[in-house]
Amino acid sequence: MATDAAKVEAATAEAIEASLRKKGKSKLLFVVLAIVLLGGGAGAWYAFRPKADAAADSAPAEKPATPKTAALYYKFDPAFVVNFGGEGSARYLQVMVEAMTRDPVTLELIKNNEPAVRNDLVLLFSSQDNASLLSADGKEKLRNATLEVVRKIVASEGGDPKLVESAYFTSFVIQ
Repeated sequence: MATDAAKVEAATAEAIEASLRKKGKSKLLFVVLAIVLLGGGAGAWYAFRPKADAAADSAPAEKPATPKTAALYYKFDPAFVVNFGGEGSARYLQVMVEAMTRDPVTLELIKNNEPAVRNDLVLLFSSQDNASLLSADGKEKLRNATLEVVRKIVASEGGDPKLVESAYFTSFVIQ
């Protein structure tokens, strides 16, 4: 590219000298020279412009993602306290549970059916063994089982179980 530019510059210099010799054609030559230089500059800009501009021109505009509605939490209060572990190795588990949904109707279903949810969760928590509850994986499996219990009750009352998005342990104590 540099040699092409040098050739153009040399040709331009020769043209200027020739135009000075021929005073009658100097104005015409100056106009032609200006057009050639402007055309070369425009061509260089087009060839070396940032590629992001070209991609932005051809890419369709993306729609912004719609924000989620606010999360609604139902706290099962008081905390669940159960004994587990079988004979001779009695242990206690205290756990605070909160269910999360974004649907107010589902929240009301959980609230109105709290006794049924609490019953099923007490049975679930009391059937656990100490070894599984001490590992993070065991706690995560219990959290998923807790979510399924809440979803089952919501479904039995005619609600959409998928609208119960998660269950959380906000406190977890083993003694």
